[in-house]
Amino acid sequence: MGAYLRQTEAEKAEHVGASASPPGDNSELPERYRSEVNDPRRAYAKALVLLAELGGEPVGVVVVQVNPDVREIKRVWVDPEARGLRVGSALIDAALTGHDEPTRLTVWEWRQGAVELYRSRGFVEIASWDERPRLLCLERPRASDAPKPETRSEGRGALRFPASHP
Repeated sequence: MGAYLRQTEAEKAEHVGASASPPGDNSELPERYRSEVNDPRRAYAKALVLLAELGGEPVGVVVVQVNPDVREIKRVWVDPEARGLRVGSALIDAALTGHDEPTRLTVWEWRQGAVELYRSRGFVEIASWDERPRLLCLERPRASDAPKPETRSEGRGALRFPASHP
């Protein structure tokens, strides 16, 4: 998770002028992110964590905070080597399957591939609950009210979600 959070900080430095963490240095991450790297079991204790594997190796993760009235996708990460293999799509679909609560998330506007993926799953932009510039707030209505995602198989290997609650 540290690599993902450092990459996000580097992107923010590029796009909005925020300071970036040096590569490999978790101590320079904003305080709100350090606990996720230093003690993920504790940070995600009340979250649904789904890990994607290809060939027995972890290639992606989604972290969902589950609340009584709404679910919030907090983190989605796919290893750069696995991008283009629909791992992100599979993670989002798995996070949404079997739940009828509205689901919300934030995404940086320059991450157009992610924005398109979320929109394809029924997420729409809503009024921001976060004051950071260029951060989009999206919400998917109750599952029973949302359009069904497109599914397809391209024969690129099995994607497995092992049980992984912290």
